[in-house]
Amino acid sequence: MAYVPDDAQWFLAQIIEEIRVEGSKRNIIHINHVLVEASCPEVAYMRALEIGEQSETEYENPFGKNVTIKFRGLRNLDVIHFPLEHGSEIMFVEKLGMSEAGVKKLVRSKDQLEAFRPIRKRRGRPSYASRSVLDEMNRALND
Repeated sequence: MAYVPDDAQWFLAQIIEEIRVEGSKRNIIHINHVLVEASCPEVAYMRALEIGEQSETEYENPFGKNVTIKFRGLRNLDVIHFPLEHGSEIMFVEKLGMSEAGVKKLVRSKDQLEAFRPIRKRRGRPSYASRSVLDEMNRALND
C-alpha cells in the first residue's frame, strides 16, 4: 500500500465517464481529475465512487438527440500529501532516464498550454451540449 500520512485530508481521483450521443457511433471519454476530501484511502474510494455515480445523467442536446453520461469507474486514486494552498503539489508523474530531446518535448510554450488554446471544433465529434442549458443562457442574454 502507498504511503498515506496520518493527517491526510485530500485525495485526487481520476473518474472515467463515457458520453454517448444518440445516433453517433463514436463515444467520448472524459477522465475527470476530482478532489476528494477524506481521512483515509477507504473513505476516499467510497466518496470518489459516489461522485462518479452522481455524475450519471441523460439530457437532450441542441439537435434533439439524447445524451447519456455513464460513470465507468476510477482510473486512479492518490493521496495529496500536503495542505492545499498556492503552490501545493497535487500529483506528479515520474519519468526515468529521459534524453535531453525527450525533456525538451515535454516542455510547451505558453500558446500550447490548454488554458491559452482556442476552443477547437473536431470533425465527427458529436455534440453533448445540453439543450436546456443553452436555452437558459440564451434567455438570460436576451433579458
